[in-house]
Amino acid sequence: MSSPELLAALERYWGYSSFRPLQERIVQSLLGGNDTCVVMPTGGGKSLCYQLPALVSGQTAVVISPLIA
Repeated sequence: MSSPELLAALERYWGYSSFRPLQERIVQSLLGGNDTCVVMPTGGGKSLCYQLPALVSGQTAVVISPLIA
């Protein structure tokens, strides 16, 4: 999926006009069918990284998210 299509979905559903650092790269990796391990700080935008690919692909996403506290 092209970047303009992803940006259109990002703005339509989340109201953002651009990605945070690394988000687009992560989303593209997932849409490419790659298993992807992502470590980001709190507030880094992790949830968008798995919600957007599931939304635009129309498929189910399985997310394993260990909470380290």
